[in-house]
Amino acid sequence: MTTTTHPPRPFGRALCAMVTPFTKTYELDLAAARELAAHLVDNGCDGLVLNGTTGESPTTSDEEKTALVRAVAEEVGDRATVVAGVGSASTADTVALARVAERAGADGLLVVTPYFSRPPQDAVEAHFCTVADATGLPVMLYDIPGRTGTRIEVDTMLALAEHERIVAVKDCAYDLLGATKVMGRTSLAYYSGCDELNLALSALGGAGYVSTVANVAPRAVRAVLDAFEEPAPGEAARLNQLLLPLTELMMSAGLPGAVTAKALLGHPVREPLRPATPAETARLRAALPPTP
Repeated sequence: MTTTTHPPRPFGRALCAMVTPFTKTYELDLAAARELAAHLVDNGCDGLVLNGTTGESPTTSDEEKTALVRAVAEEVGDRATVVAGVGSASTADTVALARVAERAGADGLLVVTPYFSRPPQDAVEAHFCTVADATGLPVMLYDIPGRTGTRIEVDTMLALAEHERIVAVKDCAYDLLGATKVMGRTSLAYYSGCDELNLALSALGGAGYVSTVANVAPRAVRAVLDAFEEPAPGEAARLNQLLLPLTELMMSAGLPGAVTAKALLGHPVREPLRPATPAETARLRAALPPTP
């Protein structure tokens, strides 16, 4: 008999990088957020990541971020984990956001590398440790150098893995070799933050994904990993191919994921983002895969 050993999954396996719903006048829409959160959990998401890149965090206030975490945590209860994005360019501001998110009901924290100032690796390590020391919540590091300008290098990841509350990585570094090295030497749970690499990272020992595409196709995104772990790798590859046209249009066709997800959900984006055109939205709708 074959025994399958899964990697640690401190926040679950199928996580959605949830959009932040706004009203037609661009106010935070908590009723729509609750509705979307419940829908995502009902359709296979066992974790929701709020106030991240797809959540348009640069355009929401601290008060809005807190209100969103509180509303979603109340809505989903213990049916899903709620991970709050609290990263900023300032360590002090990140600590303050982390403490407020903990009080608002978050189950974990998503902490991005400080951006714009491009700190050296020893400062990156100190930043994450300071934030992790500030609350009792587990931390998911957010490695996205294409947006922050600074990578969390492999040696820094190895050092950060020693902290008891730093337990996971949202990996948007497009470096499968580096991810594999860290997974092989630590207990950090690696979550794919790039939908096109969800299956590949899982095959290398990843814990799951934090998916933008799951906002609009949660069952189809989850079905790929379900098949892979059945195990039915051929079926996983087939399902991944069915999902690929939508993934490419949402993630690699020049529009931000928040724009493409909201085009399909019918929600507005805040400036400086601009909504998808009717033609772009039609192409996205045509690429939606059949429901598994």
